[in-house]
This record gives sequence, structure tokens and C-alpha cells, in this order.
Amino acid sequence: MIRWAEYFPNVVEMWQDLLKSLGETLVMVGISGALSMFLGVLLGIVLVVSAEGGLYENKGFNSVTGKLINVFRSIPFVILIALMVPFTRLVVGTSIGLRGAILPMVVGIVPFISRVMEQALCEVDKGVIEAARAMGISKPYIVVHILIQESLPGIVRAVVISFISLIGFSAMAGAVGGGGLGSFAIRYGYARYMLDITVVTVLILLLMVNVLQGLGNFIAKKMTH
Repeated sequence: MIRWAEYFPNVVEMWQDLLKSLGETLVMVGISGALSMFLGVLLGIVLVVSAEGGLYENKGFNSVTGKLINVFRSIPFVILIALMVPFTRLVVGTSIGLRGAILPMVVGIVPFISRVMEQALCEVDKGVIEAARAMGISKPYIVVHILIQESLPGIVRAVVISFISLIGFSAMAGAVGGGGLGSFAIRYGYARYMLDITVVTVLILLLMVNVLQGLGNFIAKKMTH
């Protein structure tokens, strides 16, 4: 029988704080993930359909949108949080805690999601799209029922990768007062040299990532045809 109090004394003493931090991480990842998926998927679709030869070809718009996405993708997340402090305070009223972390997480992950979505959508056989256009099928129908439906396995994988990235972002947000497991590990595991807290926090994050990855692989496999 494992003697938890002997090997993980600080975890046993602070288990309620640990559970609270886990809950904060799940809230951050859940809310920012839902908002990011909507915006990222939309941007990914826009990039594909506005590209050269796309259903709604617009080279100028596509070029400007792509460059803006690349700008935000190139900014490290920790720096982005600091850069967005005034804007975050203006929008949500604070730059710390859960509310202060969610907005930078959304801004930080949306460009990444849009690019992986673009890649997933570009894998659809262009011949299928051209055949649908030749039959007179409307462009909105092609986008929803052919472009998106045919790329669903790739979209699922993109969503999983994005949520895993958000878990990492939530930990980094904790380093600057964002709350969650990252903040818990830094406040106690790092600042107070409580190694058992650091170890358990890392194990929880690893478990979350592996569960997400396994679930995503299962769903993507079921959707592959």
C-alpha cells in the first residue's frame, strides 16, 4: 500500500488547493478552447476558400489575412500575455486570474488553429470540389458538405493538437498570475521547493494530454473512410 502522506506530504496537505487549481485549468482550457475553435475554424475556412483557385478567390484579402495570422503566430505566448495587458484590462477588467488569462489564450491559439485547419482542408481532393462545381452545386453547400465533411479526420486531429497546446498555454498563464495548475506548481513547487507538488502537477498535465490524444485518435479513426 502506497503511503501517500510519506511520499507526497505537501500534496496530501494541499489537496483541496490542487483540486481547485485543476478546476481552474479545465475552465481556462474549456472556455478558451470553445472560443478559439469557432474563430480558428472560421479563419481556416476563409483562408482556403479565398486562396488562388478557391471557391471565393480573393488574393488581396487572403494575403493580408495570412500575414496578420503569421504576425500573431510569431509572438511567444508569455510575451503576448504581457503585450496584451492593457487590452485585456479594457475588455475584461483585469489582467490576472481566470478572466485575465482566457483572452490572451484565445488570441494566442487562434492563429495556430487557423493554420492547422487550413492544412486539413487543403488535403481534400480538389477533383471532388471541381466535380461538384461542374454539377452546379452551390458554393456554401460545397463548403459545408464536401470541404468540411471530407476533412473531418484532419479537423479532429487539429482540434486535439490545439487543445493540447492550450493546456501548455494555461500552465504558462499561471506563471504570470493566470491561476490553474501552472500557478499552483510555481507558487508551491518552485518558490517553496515542494518537489512532490511539482511532480504531481506534471503527472496530471501528462494524463490530461494523453487522454485528449487518445480520444482524438479514436474519433479520427472512426471518421476516416
